[in-house]
Amino acid sequence: MAVTVHELTGFQRDLLHVIAGLDHPSGQVVGEEVERSTGREITHGRLYPNLDALVDAGLVEKGAANRRTNFYALTGKGETALLERRRWENDLYDPLAAVQN
Repeated sequence: MAVTVHELTGFQRDLLHVIAGLDHPSGQVVGEEVERSTGREITHGRLYPNLDALVDAGLVEKGAANRRTNFYALTGKGETALLERRRWENDLYDPLAAVQN
């Protein structure tokens, strides 16, 4: 059974957004960006199992940047998942419509 974006944790969705916004970031760069954005320390023990879960779900591709560093990139399935999630969120709450009311 395929994992949908709605079944991901909030942290995993945050990882998808960070990966989508960067060009083939390393796991370290992904973790640093999440830390910067949230102001919370992200341990390796939390980061890498969640990145691996996204890879296993087919939402993220993992490749070798060099012999010591991996990179991460969204797959087509990952991009579709983020778009579907955004549509769902916008259907529930459109901040522009809320401001106009």
